[in-house]
Amino acid sequence: MRALKHLLLASVLAVVPLSGFAQESVDGDPDVTIRQEGDRTVEEYRVNGFLYAVKVTPKHGKPYFLVRADGDSNFVRADKPDMLIPAWEIFSW
Repeated sequence: MRALKHLLLASVLAVVPLSGFAQESVDGDPDVTIRQEGDRTVEEYRVNGFLYAVKVTPKHGKPYFLVRADGDSNFVRADKPDMLIPAWEIFSW
């Protein structure tokens, strides 16, 4: 139990200095650009000129978000995770 307390304290002390490396603060609401592309509406969300998310609303269907996958301009759907979880049936009775 005592070792667990020491480990917890050490991890907290290791993380606290990292909070100073946070990026510049965000003031206000994001800039949203809305445009029509064919039969869908595209909303681009930017903060300080940085595009971080895109909301696509098709004419027929549910809207979905595209978010940055990495530092480049690669976007992935937010509702489709990269990690596929197997759903095998092990026992049945």
